[in-house]
Amino acid sequence: MSVGIDVPDDLVLVGYVSGAFGIHGWVKIRPYSPDADAMLSAKHWWIDKPELQNIARMEAKIHGEDVVARLAGVTDRNTAEALRGATVKISRKQFPALSDGEFYWVDLVGLQVDNLQGESLGIVRDLMDNGAHPILRVAAADIPEAELQKHERLIPFVDQFVKEVNQEARKIQVDWGIDY
Repeated sequence: MSVGIDVPDDLVLVGYVSGAFGIHGWVKIRPYSPDADAMLSAKHWWIDKPELQNIARMEAKIHGEDVVARLAGVTDRNTAEALRGATVKISRKQFPALSDGEFYWVDLVGLQVDNLQGESLGIVRDLMDNGAHPILRVAAADIPEAELQKHERLIPFVDQFVKEVNQEARKIQVDWGIDY
């Protein structure tokens, strides 16, 4: 990281540069979320290649499953291609506001999940999208990432099962049995 750069403490990893797009310096970014609103609305991205730097986003649009963007200072295909593999982060403050009952996935990861009986099911370790709706991946905090699939509970993030999300208390209450 560059010395003397004031790096925000709320950076969220939102995707990575998968390559160049066209010949005029546009980059192709693979977002980590199926909803790329934060990438499209943020005016500045933090990119970690060759070192962490704040780059102004000039233009961006959805292109299939990717986002293609024109970044300040990236004017040709070779410069864009040199960013391949770089991660893209955005300050959480730049995310668009959400309506009531909507949540960014990053805000749910780490929340304690309890069922209606008061039993702890673990914490939200991650989320995934099955096309119809998000799914909470819930497991104990001490389960190693390599063992997660063996021990996780997959809870659909829909009103039928998710009864309350209290971000201030860092808890989610679900209608889900401990033996499911």
